[in-house]
Amino acid sequence: MFRGFHTAASGMIAQQRRTELLTNNMANANTPGFKADQSVIRSFPDMYLSRIGTAKVPTEAPSNYKFAKGVGGLSTGVYMQETIPLLQQGQLQDTGLNTDIALIDGSLPVDEATGQTGAVFYRLQHPVDGEAYTRNASFTLDASGFLTNPQGLYVLNAEGQRIQLPNDDFRVADDGQIFHNDVAVARIGVSFSNQPETLIKQDNGLYKTVDGTNLPSAYNVANVSFSLQQGYIERSNVDSGRTMTDLLTAYRAFEANQKILQAYDQSMQKTVNEVGRV
Repeated sequence: MFRGFHTAASGMIAQQRRTELLTNNMANANTPGFKADQSVIRSFPDMYLSRIGTAKVPTEAPSNYKFAKGVGGLSTGVYMQETIPLLQQGQLQDTGLNTDIALIDGSLPVDEATGQTGAVFYRLQHPVDGEAYTRNASFTLDASGFLTNPQGLYVLNAEGQRIQLPNDDFRVADDGQIFHNDVAVARIGVSFSNQPETLIKQDNGLYKTVDGTNLPSAYNVANVSFSLQQGYIERSNVDSGRTMTDLLTAYRAFEANQKILQAYDQSMQKTVNEVGRV
């Protein structure tokens, strides 16, 4: 009986966390560069139940022996093991702003160990974590002319230095070179991760590495190709229709586990109040 409480409660907790994840995806459906999170729900190890009985041995001197007969497996509940960002390329949106520079995936190698496709990110200077990474290319120039992201973090060039420009009258080539008055002044820093699923996702669409080390420059990694498109931003890759459907499914699953929990509670109440009297 108490195992049933645990199993139903674990299902409710898992679906509640999945609902929170999907709600966050829906809330960021219009956030530039946002990558939808995916949940991985796993079951706890099953328990194997057996029944212990006693049988008589038909001999001249009758004797008994105990035996164990298998009953079957018993689920011990589920849990949300981890969340993994879906790094699929989002659609491009034309803004006409020189400071909006979309990062477009090209040919990205696949990690042989995990089978995951690599990913490229813009390099940002983080005041605490050293370097942070993002796909949100809705940049702007601050009062000193430095190229920054929406949260005010400095965009770094290929050498890891801040990018300072006289004004927003500049041109960005497909290979990341920034030209002002037809003179190359910097190259936007782009980093590559061969295992992007291991990156830690933070607020405001930022990513960082687990051990705090910097990702390698994508310009120096073999078989990596990408391009930059000025005047465009990459939209969120959240599928609003599918997310709403998944939200309803998660809610119904939570509701089903809730009813099971209520049924167990009523059974326990009846056991205590009625069976106990007998």
